[in-house]
Amino acid sequence: MSKLKRGYTTGTCAAIASKAAVRMLLSGQRVKSESVITPSGEDIEAEIYCAELNGGAAVCAVRKNSGDDPDVTDGMLIYSTVTLNDGGISIDGGEGVGRITRPGLQRRVGEAAINNVPRKMIADSVTEVLHEYGAEGGADVLISVPGGQEIAEKTFNPRLGIEGGISILGTTGIVEPMSTRALIDTIDVELSFKKANGTKYVIVTPGNYGRDYIMDTMGTDIDAAVKCSNFIGETIDLAAEKGFNGMLLIGHAGKLIKLAAGIMNTHSRVADGRAEIICAHAALMGAPKGVLERIMGSVTVDEASAALEECGLLRKVMKSIGERIDFYLNRRCANRMEYAFIVFSNVYGELCRGGNEDVMREALNENLSYRHWDGKRKHDD
Repeated sequence: MSKLKRGYTTGTCAAIASKAAVRMLLSGQRVKSESVITPSGEDIEAEIYCAELNGGAAVCAVRKNSGDDPDVTDGMLIYSTVTLNDGGISIDGGEGVGRITRPGLQRRVGEAAINNVPRKMIADSVTEVLHEYGAEGGADVLISVPGGQEIAEKTFNPRLGIEGGISILGTTGIVEPMSTRALIDTIDVELSFKKANGTKYVIVTPGNYGRDYIMDTMGTDIDAAVKCSNFIGETIDLAAEKGFNGMLLIGHAGKLIKLAAGIMNTHSRVADGRAEIICAHAALMGAPKGVLERIMGSVTVDEASAALEECGLLRKVMKSIGERIDFYLNRRCANRMEYAFIVFSNVYGELCRGGNEDVMREALNENLSYRHWDGKRKHDD
């Protein structure tokens, strides 16, 4: 299997385009390519598109290259329009660059969504060329991304209070394909946003699976939750570090049952064990050998649950599994934060729950879409 290709971030594109634009202003010549040193120490060179001198301004663009990462911004042109001034570097966003409308992100409300590291990359790159030509004064930089407003609808920006376009991002300047770090950074940003906006009890879910069940049963829109993907352990750590009072974890049994074995990264490439977990607890509850064999041969949790339902053990087995999930979540939270959890199946409803019931109520009450959840199990024994 060939190694996946890396790319470079929108922040790197903006810095290269800005550097090229300053060079054009000072040299009077069209720039065909330009390079910058990324925060990770790599020298990135990119072709310059749409290079124009227009009176006292220069415009350059760099095409975003995401490598083999499935990034919605891949192939977009990141533009920089630069004019010289009497001193200082100012950086702002134009067409297709989002504006921050709510607190909790790196920049203040009203500012362009150009994060701190890209801002420094742009400023350093512009300053480098000014010094190279012995120019006095500074530059005004305007970053724009045609089509950015439409693309932003496919990102987390609307949920985070960034309107009108994409964010100019990047901490290393490099895009790692299928980056675990990038996903965890996204979770970090969402949690910071929630905390800064007054959330004390955060709702966390692995993803959108089971949206209808959660909405119908708890009156809670899953879009209000922080999506943790497979990174449950990392999300717990981040939430605790940020000082949330508590966390409610809601998810489908296909993911959350793995917690009963202490598996905190639930990606199938890391670990599975769903059948083994259910089988072990079924054995403890006295399930006959034939049922255990069916469980071990099952492909999904619902298939294993069907075998348990037929012999009348589903609720007892899931209660036992819930106690073990509680054990491992308690260990991971380590008195840093209160927690509660609900594990459900689209076929069998709620399978188990645990933790602090007050956390469960507080988290659901903080959610604006909370309507009718009465704190009771859908299937009580």
